Amino acid sequence: MIDELIKILNHKDVEWEIYWEIGRGSSFKVERCELVRAQRKYHSGVGLRVGYKGKVGFSYITGVNHDKNSLERFVNRTIKLAKVSEVPFYGFPTNNKHKKVKALYDRRIEEMSFDDAYSTALLLAEKERELKERIGSEYALSGGMAFGVSVDGIANSNGIEKSEKTTGLSVSVHIIKRAEKSGSGNYYKGFRSMPDLEEELSLGLEKALEEAELSYNAKKSSSYEGEIILEPHAVASLVSILMSNLYGDNVYHRRSRFSKLGDMIASEAFTLIDDATLEGKLGSYSFDGEGNPSQRTVLIERGILKNFLFDETYAKLMDTKSTGNAVRDFRTTPHIGNSNVIVDGKNENLEDLEKAVVVKRVFGEHTANPVSGDFSLTVELGYIIERGEIKPFKDNMLAGNIFELISSIVSVGKKKEQIGSFLSPRVLAFGKIV
Repeated sequence: MIDELIKILNHKDVEWEIYWEIGRGSSFKVERCELVRAQRKYHSGVGLRVGYKGKVGFSYITGVNHDKNSLERFVNRTIKLAKVSEVPFYGFPTNNKHKKVKALYDRRIEEMSFDDAYSTALLLAEKERELKERIGSEYALSGGMAFGVSVDGIANSNGIEKSEKTTGLSVSVHIIKRAEKSGSGNYYKGFRSMPDLEEELSLGLEKALEEAELSYNAKKSSSYEGEIILEPHAVASLVSILMSNLYGDNVYHRRSRFSKLGDMIASEAFTLIDDATLEGKLGSYSFDGEGNPSQRTVLIERGILKNFLFDETYAKLMDTKSTGNAVRDFRTTPHIGNSNVIVDGKNENLEDLEKAVVVKRVFGEHTANPVSGDFSLTVELGYIIERGEIKPFKDNMLAGNIFELISSIVSVGKKKEQIGSFLSPRVLAFGKIV
């Protein structure tokens, strides 16, 4: 069908771009140690952008099995939208080469039957039952698993024609402990290739249980201001407040705190990187939603602002090159997003500490103001280390300003943890808990 659509478009006096997706996935939900939901879903569709006399039109269709007449109507409708559009057209990328990012596809995931995936989900339920029998009735266990495969493709009138098949698998576990009070623990991990699932499920249950015990015993802490260890989950929440300031569209429209590359905007101990080329990572891809090659972009290096993230449109508006950060699905036009975000910098051993205030998880980052940088986040779980003894706390607020926080970073740990498409070690910085 894509070939037929290209033939039709090549007979029209327009510039064009086709983006398509074909995929399927299986998902399973476990509650109270029983498998309560099993689903298999399919998705496919085509998004079409047309450039006509300096304006751009967009529309999409679901499915990829349309006859020639339907495709003609689809093309004509999109051209009509371009003719009445007020959205400026800045052109599509030209033909370019890309390097294939390795380990984004695993045949074992694609070829896993629904029955096999179902059996694997039953393994999660069985392991939860075994743990429940061991730890007691005051614990409630739940979780989920998902498997998927997708083909994404892009073609345009400048000669780009690319496609890529990727796979994904995720495991999640949630444990709640209730008696006189309550506490909860979570674990989530995503993969591009098949892990040792039995080992991964055991690890996930162990870590969620450990977190639930800490949470159960946690109390609200007294106020504190000083050096704080931020664990990777907390770092991810805080960096998410910062990221929109590094998107080229926000810089162009002056919605970003930053405007000038080369400025010192953070501590020399802090480096931040966006890298879509990492082998086997969840945020990796060989080319972006416009067909530009993926790349590694250093955003902040030793505190100095080095780069912003761009799609094709805002790269042209700011007289630079795309960083390969156009993200989309077939129902949407491209917009700037991040791939794998990596925290690095001045490494120090932050693992074996005799005394520290540690913040493990926070929530509420969506309420923060990304331009002013002010935040006040609920501490879901933290703990104080004194002479090796751990005293957990929760329900305090981590308050501050993201730009002041990244300027106060003393060092980062040596051991990185992956949380979705975010990779970070622990971070030692100045913070305030109220």
